[in-house]
Amino acid sequence: MLPSADVARGRAAGLDVIGELPGTYPEWLGDQGFTAAHGLRYPYVAGEMAHGISTTGMVTELARAGMLGFFGAAGLPLPRVEAAVTALAGALTPDRAWGVNLIHTPREPEWEERTADLLLARDVRRISASAFLELTPAVVRCSAAGLRTDPAGRVVRRTHLFAKVSRPETAAAFMSPAPPALLNALVERGRLSREEADLAARVPVAQDITVEGDSGGHTDNRPLVTLLPRILALRDRIQRRHRYPEAIRVGAAGGLGTPQSVAAAFALGAAYVVTGSVNQTAAEAGISAEAKRMLAAADLTDVIMAPAADMFELGVKVQVLRRGTLFGVRARKLYDLYRGHDSLEAVPAAERTALERDILRASVTEVWTEAERFWNDRDPAQLRRAATDPKHRMALVFRWYLGRSSVWAVTGDPGRVLDYQLWCGPALGAFNQWTAGSWLADPARRTVAQIARNLLEGATVLTRAHQLRSLGVPLPHRAFSFTPRPLA
Repeated sequence: MLPSADVARGRAAGLDVIGELPGTYPEWLGDQGFTAAHGLRYPYVAGEMAHGISTTGMVTELARAGMLGFFGAAGLPLPRVEAAVTALAGALTPDRAWGVNLIHTPREPEWEERTADLLLARDVRRISASAFLELTPAVVRCSAAGLRTDPAGRVVRRTHLFAKVSRPETAAAFMSPAPPALLNALVERGRLSREEADLAARVPVAQDITVEGDSGGHTDNRPLVTLLPRILALRDRIQRRHRYPEAIRVGAAGGLGTPQSVAAAFALGAAYVVTGSVNQTAAEAGISAEAKRMLAAADLTDVIMAPAADMFELGVKVQVLRRGTLFGVRARKLYDLYRGHDSLEAVPAAERTALERDILRASVTEVWTEAERFWNDRDPAQLRRAATDPKHRMALVFRWYLGRSSVWAVTGDPGRVLDYQLWCGPALGAFNQWTAGSWLADPARRTVAQIARNLLEGATVLTRAHQLRSLGVPLPHRAFSFTPRPLA
Protein backbone atom coordinates (compact mmCIF):
# COMPACT_ATOMS: atom_id res chain seq x y z
CA MET A 1 0.00 0.00 0.00
CA LEU A 2 1.34 3.44 -0.90
CA PRO A 3 2.16 5.12 2.46
CA SER A 4 0.05 8.17 3.28
CA ALA A 5 3.24 10.21 3.75
CA ASP A 6 4.18 9.42 0.14
CA VAL A 7 0.72 10.50 -1.02
CA ALA A 8 1.10 13.78 0.84
CA ARG A 9 4.56 14.40 -0.62
CA GLY A 10 3.27 13.67 -4.10
CA ARG A 11 0.44 16.13 -3.75
CA ALA A 12 2.77 18.72 -2.25
CA ALA A 13 4.99 18.35 -5.32
CA GLY A 14 2.03 19.09 -7.57
CA LEU A 15 1.49 15.48 -8.68
CA ASP A 16 -1.91 13.97 -9.26
CA VAL A 17 -2.34 10.97 -6.98
CA ILE A 18 -4.63 8.63 -8.88
CA GLY A 19 -4.81 5.88 -6.28
CA GLU A 20 -2.97 3.47 -4.05
CA LEU A 21 -1.68 0.04 -5.15
CA PRO A 22 -0.33 -2.61 -2.76
CA GLY A 23 3.25 -3.73 -3.16
CA THR A 24 4.10 -6.89 -5.11
CA TYR A 25 6.93 -9.32 -4.38
CA PRO A 26 8.40 -12.33 -6.19
CA GLU A 27 7.29 -14.53 -3.28
CA TRP A 28 3.68 -13.64 -4.07
CA LEU A 29 3.72 -14.78 -7.67
CA GLY A 30 1.98 -18.08 -8.37
CA ASP A 31 0.23 -20.26 -5.80
CA GLN A 32 1.38 -19.78 -2.22
CA GLY A 33 -0.03 -23.22 -1.51
CA PHE A 34 2.79 -24.57 -3.70
CA THR A 35 5.54 -22.81 -1.77
CA ALA A 36 3.97 -23.83 1.55
CA ALA A 37 3.69 -27.49 0.49
CA HIS A 38 7.38 -27.69 -0.40
CA GLY A 39 8.88 -25.27 2.09
CA LEU A 40 10.01 -22.82 -0.60
CA ARG A 41 10.35 -19.06 -0.60
CA TYR A 42 9.71 -18.67 -4.33
CA PRO A 43 7.39 -20.52 -6.77
CA TYR A 44 10.38 -21.34 -8.97
CA VAL A 45 11.76 -24.69 -10.13
CA ALA A 46 14.84 -25.45 -12.22
CA GLY A 47 14.04 -28.57 -14.19
CA GLU A 48 16.27 -31.59 -14.58
CA MET A 49 18.70 -31.70 -17.48
CA ALA A 50 19.96 -35.17 -18.38
CA HIS A 51 23.47 -36.56 -17.95
CA GLY A 52 23.93 -34.54 -14.79
CA ILE A 53 23.84 -31.18 -16.58
CA SER A 54 21.59 -30.19 -13.68
CA THR A 55 24.32 -30.82 -11.15
CA THR A 56 24.23 -31.33 -7.41
CA GLY A 57 25.84 -27.89 -7.14
CA MET A 58 23.00 -26.34 -9.10
CA VAL A 59 20.35 -28.08 -7.00
CA THR A 60 22.12 -27.10 -3.78
CA GLU A 61 22.36 -23.41 -4.68
CA LEU A 62 18.69 -23.29 -5.60
CA ALA A 63 17.67 -24.97 -2.35
CA ARG A 64 19.67 -22.49 -0.32
CA ALA A 65 17.99 -19.65 -2.24
CA GLY A 66 14.52 -20.94 -1.34
CA MET A 67 13.82 -22.54 -4.72
CA LEU A 68 13.59 -26.10 -6.01
CA GLY A 69 15.94 -27.89 -8.35
CA PHE A 70 15.97 -31.42 -9.74
CA PHE A 71 19.18 -33.37 -10.35
CA GLY A 72 19.42 -34.58 -13.97
CA ALA A 73 19.64 -38.34 -13.45
CA ALA A 74 18.57 -39.42 -16.94
CA GLY A 75 21.29 -41.16 -18.91
CA LEU A 76 23.56 -41.69 -15.90
CA PRO A 77 24.62 -45.04 -14.40
CA LEU A 78 22.86 -45.77 -11.13
CA PRO A 79 26.03 -45.50 -8.99
CA ARG A 80 26.38 -41.89 -10.15
CA VAL A 81 22.76 -41.17 -9.33
CA GLU A 82 23.22 -42.70 -5.88
CA ALA A 83 26.35 -40.62 -5.32
CA ALA A 84 24.42 -37.48 -6.24
CA VAL A 85 21.63 -38.35 -3.80
CA THR A 86 24.21 -38.90 -1.07
CA ALA A 87 25.87 -35.57 -1.83
CA LEU A 88 22.58 -33.66 -1.78
CA ALA A 89 21.38 -35.27 1.43
CA GLY A 90 24.70 -34.42 3.06
CA ALA A 91 24.90 -30.84 1.82
CA LEU A 92 21.36 -29.72 2.65
CA THR A 93 19.41 -29.60 5.88
CA PRO A 94 16.08 -31.47 5.98
CA ASP A 95 14.10 -28.24 5.63
CA ARG A 96 15.62 -27.54 2.19
CA ALA A 97 13.72 -28.95 -0.79
CA TRP A 98 15.43 -30.80 -3.62
CA GLY A 99 14.65 -33.61 -6.01
CA VAL A 100 15.83 -36.09 -8.64
CA ASN A 101 14.53 -36.99 -12.09
CA LEU A 102 12.86 -40.25 -13.11
CA ILE A 103 12.65 -40.44 -16.91
CA HIS A 104 10.39 -42.83 -18.78
CA THR A 105 12.27 -45.59 -20.62
CA PRO A 106 9.60 -47.52 -22.54
CA ARG A 107 12.15 -49.79 -24.20
CA GLU A 108 13.85 -50.50 -20.86
CA PRO A 109 11.19 -50.93 -18.16
CA GLU A 110 13.63 -52.74 -15.88
CA TRP A 111 15.93 -49.71 -15.89
CA GLU A 112 13.03 -47.47 -14.93
CA GLU A 113 12.18 -49.87 -12.09
CA ARG A 114 15.76 -49.92 -10.83
CA THR A 115 15.90 -46.14 -10.82
CA ALA A 116 12.65 -45.99 -8.85
CA ASP A 117 14.04 -48.59 -6.42
CA LEU A 118 17.06 -46.38 -5.80
CA LEU A 119 15.10 -43.15 -5.28
CA LEU A 120 12.65 -44.78 -2.87
CA ALA A 121 15.35 -46.67 -0.97
CA ARG A 122 17.30 -43.44 -0.48
CA ASP A 123 14.15 -41.56 0.60
CA VAL A 124 14.23 -38.94 -2.15
CA ARG A 125 11.18 -36.82 -1.25
CA ARG A 126 10.64 -35.09 -4.61
CA ILE A 127 10.75 -36.89 -7.94
CA SER A 128 10.19 -35.28 -11.33
CA ALA A 129 8.63 -37.75 -13.77
CA SER A 130 9.44 -36.74 -17.34
CA ALA A 131 8.73 -38.03 -20.86
CA PHE A 132 6.06 -40.47 -19.65
CA LEU A 133 3.62 -41.58 -22.32
CA GLU A 134 1.48 -43.47 -19.82
CA LEU A 135 1.45 -44.54 -16.19
CA THR A 136 3.92 -47.31 -15.39
CA PRO A 137 4.39 -49.45 -12.27
CA ALA A 138 7.57 -47.55 -11.42
CA VAL A 139 6.04 -44.07 -11.46
CA VAL A 140 2.91 -45.18 -9.59
CA ARG A 141 5.05 -46.82 -6.94
CA CYS A 142 7.03 -43.59 -6.50
CA SER A 143 3.74 -41.78 -5.91
CA ALA A 144 2.12 -44.33 -3.58
CA ALA A 145 5.01 -45.65 -1.51
CA GLY A 146 4.86 -44.33 2.04
CA LEU A 147 1.32 -42.95 1.89
CA ARG A 148 -0.29 -42.67 5.33
CA THR A 149 -3.02 -40.75 7.13
CA ASP A 150 -2.66 -38.09 9.78
CA PRO A 151 -4.78 -37.98 12.97
CA ALA A 152 -7.49 -36.11 11.05
CA GLY A 153 -7.69 -38.89 8.45
CA ARG A 154 -6.08 -36.88 5.66
CA VAL A 155 -3.74 -38.67 3.26
CA VAL A 156 -0.12 -37.61 3.76
CA ARG A 157 2.52 -38.15 1.10
CA ARG A 158 6.06 -39.24 1.80
CA THR A 159 7.13 -38.64 -1.80
CA HIS A 160 5.97 -35.71 -3.90
CA LEU A 161 5.73 -36.59 -7.57
CA PHE A 162 6.02 -33.81 -10.16
CA ALA A 163 4.66 -34.93 -13.53
CA LYS A 164 5.74 -33.18 -16.72
CA VAL A 165 2.98 -33.31 -19.32
CA SER A 166 2.33 -31.85 -22.74
CA ARG A 167 -0.90 -33.67 -23.64
CA PRO A 168 -4.31 -33.57 -21.97
CA GLU A 169 -4.63 -37.36 -21.89
CA THR A 170 -1.31 -37.72 -20.06
CA ALA A 171 -2.25 -34.92 -17.68
CA ALA A 172 -5.57 -36.64 -16.92
CA ALA A 173 -3.79 -39.88 -16.04
CA PHE A 174 -1.50 -38.17 -13.54
CA MET A 175 -4.32 -36.03 -12.10
CA SER A 176 -6.48 -39.08 -11.44
CA PRO A 177 -5.96 -41.82 -8.85
CA ALA A 178 -3.83 -44.70 -10.09
CA PRO A 179 -5.86 -47.43 -11.86
CA PRO A 180 -6.98 -50.22 -9.48
CA ALA A 181 -5.49 -52.91 -11.71
CA LEU A 182 -2.07 -51.30 -11.53
CA LEU A 183 -2.27 -50.82 -7.76
CA ASN A 184 -3.45 -54.39 -7.20
CA ALA A 185 -0.62 -55.76 -9.33
CA LEU A 186 1.91 -53.81 -7.27
CA VAL A 187 0.40 -55.22 -4.06
CA GLU A 188 0.54 -58.76 -5.43
CA ARG A 189 4.20 -58.28 -6.32
CA GLY A 190 4.94 -56.98 -2.83
CA ARG A 191 5.90 -53.56 -4.17
CA LEU A 192 3.14 -51.74 -2.24
CA SER A 193 1.23 -52.56 0.92
CA ARG A 194 -2.53 -52.97 0.80
CA GLU A 195 -2.89 -49.81 2.89
CA GLU A 196 -0.70 -47.80 0.50
CA ALA A 197 -2.74 -48.98 -2.48
CA ASP A 198 -6.03 -48.12 -0.77
CA LEU A 199 -4.78 -44.62 0.06
CA ALA A 200 -3.45 -44.17 -3.48
CA ALA A 201 -7.00 -44.69 -4.74
CA ARG A 202 -8.01 -41.50 -2.88
CA VAL A 203 -5.43 -39.07 -4.26
CA PRO A 204 -4.03 -38.07 -7.66
CA VAL A 205 -0.89 -39.80 -8.86
CA ALA A 206 0.80 -36.38 -8.92
CA GLN A 207 -0.21 -33.37 -6.85
CA ASP A 208 2.09 -31.14 -8.92
CA ILE A 209 1.58 -31.14 -12.69
CA THR A 210 4.09 -29.28 -14.86
CA VAL A 211 2.63 -28.27 -18.22
CA GLU A 212 5.51 -28.28 -20.69
CA GLY A 213 5.15 -26.17 -23.82
CA ASP A 214 7.79 -25.58 -26.50
CA SER A 215 10.83 -26.67 -24.51
CA GLY A 216 14.27 -28.09 -25.09
CA GLY A 217 14.72 -31.86 -25.11
CA HIS A 218 11.51 -33.93 -25.24
CA THR A 219 8.73 -31.66 -26.46
CA ASP A 220 5.59 -31.59 -28.54
CA ASN A 221 6.34 -27.97 -29.53
CA ARG A 222 2.96 -26.83 -28.24
CA PRO A 223 2.54 -23.13 -27.32
CA LEU A 224 2.27 -22.69 -23.58
CA VAL A 225 -0.39 -19.98 -23.96
CA THR A 226 -2.81 -22.51 -25.47
CA LEU A 227 -1.74 -25.65 -23.60
CA LEU A 228 -1.73 -24.28 -20.04
CA PRO A 229 -5.35 -23.00 -20.03
CA ARG A 230 -6.48 -26.34 -21.49
CA ILE A 231 -4.79 -28.30 -18.69
CA LEU A 232 -6.02 -25.89 -16.02
CA ALA A 233 -9.61 -26.42 -17.18
CA LEU A 234 -9.02 -30.18 -17.16
CA ARG A 235 -7.64 -29.91 -13.63
CA ASP A 236 -10.79 -28.13 -12.47
CA ARG A 237 -13.05 -30.84 -13.90
CA ILE A 238 -11.03 -33.66 -12.36
CA GLN A 239 -10.81 -31.83 -9.05
CA ARG A 240 -14.60 -31.53 -8.91
CA ARG A 241 -15.12 -35.14 -9.95
CA HIS A 242 -12.87 -36.65 -7.28
CA ARG A 243 -13.38 -33.95 -4.63
CA TYR A 244 -9.76 -34.00 -3.57
CA PRO A 245 -9.28 -32.20 -0.24
CA GLU A 246 -6.03 -30.70 -1.54
CA ALA A 247 -6.00 -28.91 -4.90
CA ILE A 248 -3.82 -30.14 -7.74
CA ARG A 249 -1.17 -27.53 -8.47
CA VAL A 250 -0.36 -26.82 -12.12
CA GLY A 251 2.96 -25.24 -13.09
CA ALA A 252 4.32 -23.97 -16.39
CA ALA A 253 7.46 -24.89 -18.32
CA GLY A 254 8.78 -24.40 -21.84
CA GLY A 255 9.56 -21.07 -23.46
CA LEU A 256 10.37 -19.30 -20.18
CA GLY A 257 13.52 -17.30 -20.86
CA THR A 258 12.56 -13.70 -20.07
CA PRO A 259 10.65 -11.84 -17.32
CA GLN A 260 7.86 -11.24 -19.85
CA SER A 261 7.32 -14.96 -20.44
CA VAL A 262 7.52 -15.76 -16.72
CA ALA A 263 5.01 -13.02 -15.91
CA ALA A 264 2.73 -14.32 -18.68
CA ALA A 265 2.85 -17.85 -17.24
CA PHE A 266 1.78 -16.60 -13.84
CA ALA A 267 -0.90 -14.41 -15.42
CA LEU A 268 -2.28 -17.52 -17.16
CA GLY A 269 -2.70 -19.16 -13.77
CA ALA A 270 0.52 -21.15 -13.24
CA ALA A 271 1.13 -22.17 -9.63
CA TYR A 272 4.88 -22.21 -10.30
CA VAL A 273 7.31 -21.88 -13.20
CA VAL A 274 10.00 -24.27 -14.38
CA THR A 275 13.06 -23.18 -16.36
CA GLY A 276 15.41 -25.44 -18.27
CA SER A 277 17.35 -24.32 -21.34
CA VAL A 278 18.55 -21.06 -19.79
CA ASN A 279 20.20 -22.87 -16.88
CA GLN A 280 22.65 -24.65 -19.17
CA THR A 281 24.58 -21.39 -19.40
CA ALA A 282 24.85 -21.10 -15.59
CA ALA A 283 28.18 -21.48 -13.86
CA GLU A 284 26.96 -24.58 -12.01
CA ALA A 285 25.74 -26.41 -15.13
CA GLY A 286 27.54 -29.69 -15.77
CA ILE A 287 28.46 -29.03 -19.37
CA SER A 288 31.66 -28.02 -21.15
CA ALA A 289 32.81 -24.43 -21.59
CA GLU A 290 32.61 -24.80 -25.38
CA ALA A 291 29.04 -26.04 -25.15
CA LYS A 292 28.12 -23.08 -22.93
CA ARG A 293 29.71 -20.73 -25.45
CA MET A 294 27.65 -22.24 -28.25
CA LEU A 295 24.46 -22.01 -26.22
CA ALA A 296 25.17 -18.41 -25.24
CA ALA A 297 25.37 -17.48 -28.95
CA ALA A 298 22.00 -19.01 -29.84
CA ASP A 299 19.05 -16.98 -31.08
CA LEU A 300 15.35 -17.83 -31.28
CA THR A 301 15.52 -19.77 -34.54
CA ASP A 302 18.76 -21.63 -33.85
CA VAL A 303 17.02 -24.86 -32.83
CA ILE A 304 15.97 -28.02 -34.66
CA MET A 305 14.03 -31.21 -33.93
CA ALA A 306 16.04 -34.43 -33.96
CA PRO A 307 15.43 -38.11 -33.09
CA ALA A 308 15.64 -38.93 -29.38
CA ALA A 309 18.19 -41.50 -28.27
CA ASP A 310 15.94 -43.09 -25.65
CA MET A 311 12.89 -43.44 -27.91
CA PHE A 312 14.57 -43.68 -31.30
CA GLU A 313 12.51 -46.57 -32.66
CA LEU A 314 9.25 -44.85 -31.64
CA GLY A 315 10.10 -41.79 -33.72
CA VAL A 316 10.06 -39.47 -30.68
CA LYS A 317 12.04 -36.27 -31.17
CA VAL A 318 13.89 -33.78 -29.00
CA GLN A 319 14.57 -30.09 -29.59
CA VAL A 320 18.27 -29.28 -29.82
CA LEU A 321 20.67 -26.53 -30.81
CA ARG A 322 21.20 -26.17 -34.56
CA ARG A 323 23.75 -23.36 -34.69
CA GLY A 324 27.36 -24.54 -34.64
CA THR A 325 26.55 -28.25 -34.70
CA LEU A 326 25.49 -30.80 -37.31
CA PHE A 327 23.95 -33.16 -34.79
CA GLY A 328 20.35 -32.45 -35.80
CA VAL A 329 20.99 -33.08 -39.50
CA ARG A 330 23.08 -36.18 -38.86
CA ALA A 331 20.60 -37.66 -36.39
CA ARG A 332 17.80 -37.22 -38.92
CA LYS A 333 19.93 -39.04 -41.48
CA LEU A 334 20.29 -41.98 -39.12
CA TYR A 335 16.53 -42.16 -38.61
CA ASP A 336 15.96 -42.06 -42.37
CA LEU A 337 18.36 -44.98 -42.78
CA TYR A 338 16.59 -46.87 -40.01
CA ARG A 339 13.18 -46.30 -41.56
CA GLY A 340 14.38 -47.20 -45.05
CA HIS A 341 16.27 -50.45 -44.38
CA ASP A 342 15.76 -53.66 -42.43
CA SER A 343 19.39 -54.08 -41.40
CA LEU A 344 22.82 -52.48 -41.60
CA GLU A 345 23.73 -54.97 -44.28
CA ALA A 346 20.89 -53.66 -46.45
CA VAL A 347 22.27 -50.10 -46.44
CA PRO A 348 23.87 -49.40 -49.87
CA ALA A 349 27.67 -49.49 -49.83
CA ALA A 350 28.06 -45.80 -50.68
CA GLU A 351 25.72 -44.72 -47.89
CA ARG A 352 27.38 -47.03 -45.41
CA THR A 353 30.78 -45.58 -46.29
CA ALA A 354 29.44 -42.05 -45.74
CA LEU A 355 27.85 -43.17 -42.48
CA GLU A 356 31.10 -44.53 -41.12
CA ARG A 357 33.22 -41.64 -42.42
CA ASP A 358 31.06 -38.61 -41.63
CA ILE A 359 28.78 -39.53 -38.73
CA LEU A 360 30.07 -42.50 -36.76
CA ARG A 361 33.71 -41.78 -37.63
CA ALA A 362 34.36 -45.44 -36.96
CA SER A 363 33.41 -48.70 -38.60
CA VAL A 364 30.05 -50.25 -37.81
CA THR A 365 31.96 -53.19 -36.32
CA GLU A 366 33.84 -50.90 -33.92
CA VAL A 367 30.68 -49.10 -32.88
CA TRP A 368 28.86 -52.37 -32.31
CA THR A 369 31.67 -53.56 -30.04
CA GLU A 370 31.24 -50.44 -27.89
CA ALA A 371 27.47 -50.77 -27.94
CA GLU A 372 27.73 -54.39 -26.81
CA ARG A 373 29.82 -53.38 -23.79
CA PHE A 374 27.30 -50.68 -22.85
CA TRP A 375 24.19 -52.85 -23.14
CA ASN A 376 25.82 -55.81 -21.45
CA ASP A 377 26.12 -53.67 -18.32
CA ARG A 378 22.82 -51.79 -18.63
CA ASP A 379 20.29 -54.20 -20.18
CA PRO A 380 21.54 -57.50 -21.69
CA ALA A 381 18.03 -58.19 -23.01
CA GLN A 382 18.72 -55.62 -25.72
CA LEU A 383 21.62 -57.73 -26.96
CA ARG A 384 19.57 -60.92 -26.94
CA ARG A 385 16.96 -59.22 -29.06
CA ALA A 386 19.59 -57.81 -31.44
CA ALA A 387 20.99 -61.30 -31.99
CA THR A 388 17.78 -62.31 -33.76
CA ASP A 389 16.52 -58.93 -34.97
CA PRO A 390 18.93 -57.16 -37.37
CA LYS A 391 16.80 -54.02 -37.44
CA HIS A 392 17.10 -53.72 -33.67
CA ARG A 393 20.84 -54.17 -33.96
CA MET A 394 20.86 -51.29 -36.45
CA ALA A 395 18.88 -49.16 -33.97
CA LEU A 396 21.41 -49.87 -31.21
CA VAL A 397 24.28 -48.83 -33.48
CA PHE A 398 22.55 -45.58 -34.35
CA ARG A 399 21.60 -44.99 -30.73
CA TRP A 400 25.31 -45.22 -29.89
CA TYR A 401 25.85 -42.01 -31.83
CA LEU A 402 22.78 -40.31 -30.36
CA GLY A 403 23.84 -41.22 -26.84
CA ARG A 404 27.49 -40.33 -27.21
CA SER A 405 26.72 -36.94 -28.79
CA SER A 406 25.32 -35.60 -25.53
CA VAL A 407 28.29 -36.99 -23.59
CA TRP A 408 30.72 -35.26 -25.98
CA ALA A 409 28.97 -31.96 -25.22
CA VAL A 410 29.24 -32.54 -21.48
CA THR A 411 32.90 -33.51 -21.54
CA GLY A 412 33.83 -30.98 -24.22
CA ASP A 413 35.43 -33.39 -26.69
CA PRO A 414 37.22 -30.96 -29.07
CA GLY A 415 37.15 -33.40 -31.97
CA ARG A 416 33.39 -33.80 -31.80
CA VAL A 417 32.10 -30.22 -31.59
CA LEU A 418 30.05 -30.62 -34.76
CA ASP A 419 28.34 -33.62 -33.15
CA TYR A 420 27.38 -31.95 -29.86
CA GLN A 421 23.78 -32.66 -28.87
CA LEU A 422 22.61 -29.66 -26.84
CA TRP A 423 19.00 -29.67 -25.69
CA CYS A 424 17.42 -26.23 -25.88
CA GLY A 425 14.32 -24.41 -27.06
CA PRO A 426 13.63 -20.89 -28.36
CA ALA A 427 13.59 -19.63 -24.76
CA LEU A 428 17.37 -19.71 -24.74
CA GLY A 429 17.57 -17.31 -27.68
CA ALA A 430 15.15 -14.95 -25.93
CA PHE A 431 17.22 -15.16 -22.77
CA ASN A 432 20.44 -14.39 -24.65
CA GLN A 433 18.89 -11.32 -26.24
CA TRP A 434 17.48 -10.10 -22.93
CA THR A 435 20.81 -10.42 -21.10
CA ALA A 436 23.00 -9.09 -23.94
CA GLY A 437 25.13 -6.17 -22.74
CA SER A 438 23.77 -6.42 -19.20
CA TRP A 439 25.30 -7.37 -15.89
CA LEU A 440 24.11 -10.96 -16.41
CA ALA A 441 25.92 -11.27 -19.75
CA ASP A 442 29.18 -11.95 -17.90
CA PRO A 443 29.53 -15.77 -17.64
CA ALA A 444 31.17 -15.40 -14.22
CA ARG A 445 28.04 -13.72 -12.86
CA ARG A 446 25.56 -16.06 -14.50
CA THR A 447 24.76 -18.35 -11.59
CA VAL A 448 21.58 -20.38 -11.46
CA ALA A 449 20.34 -18.34 -8.49
CA GLN A 450 21.00 -15.00 -10.21
CA ILE A 451 19.21 -16.20 -13.34
CA ALA A 452 16.23 -17.19 -11.20
CA ARG A 453 16.17 -14.01 -9.11
CA ASN A 454 16.33 -11.78 -12.17
CA LEU A 455 13.57 -13.65 -13.99
CA LEU A 456 11.34 -13.48 -10.90
CA GLU A 457 12.13 -9.86 -10.04
CA GLY A 458 11.57 -8.85 -13.65
CA ALA A 459 8.27 -10.73 -13.74
CA THR A 460 7.21 -8.92 -10.57
CA VAL A 461 8.03 -5.52 -12.04
CA LEU A 462 6.08 -6.33 -15.18
CA THR A 463 3.14 -7.69 -13.20
CA ARG A 464 2.93 -4.45 -11.25
CA ALA A 465 3.14 -2.42 -14.45
CA HIS A 466 0.24 -4.41 -15.90
CA GLN A 467 -1.75 -3.86 -12.73
CA LEU A 468 -1.27 -0.11 -13.06
CA ARG A 469 -2.17 -0.10 -16.73
CA SER A 470 -5.31 -2.14 -16.05
CA LEU A 471 -6.37 0.64 -13.63
CA GLY A 472 -6.06 3.21 -16.38
CA VAL A 473 -2.64 4.60 -15.49
CA PRO A 474 -0.75 5.62 -18.66
CA LEU A 475 2.71 4.06 -18.58
CA PRO A 476 5.75 4.51 -20.85
CA HIS A 477 7.10 1.51 -22.73
CA ARG A 478 10.15 1.37 -20.48
CA ALA A 479 7.86 0.40 -17.58
CA PHE A 480 7.50 -3.01 -19.25
CA SER A 481 11.19 -3.81 -19.40
CA PHE A 482 13.62 -5.02 -16.77
CA THR A 483 17.42 -4.99 -17.05
CA PRO A 484 19.31 -7.78 -15.24
CA ARG A 485 21.17 -6.68 -12.12
CA PRO A 486 22.82 -8.25 -9.04
CA LEU A 487 20.09 -9.39 -6.64
CA ALA A 488 20.32 -10.83 -3.17
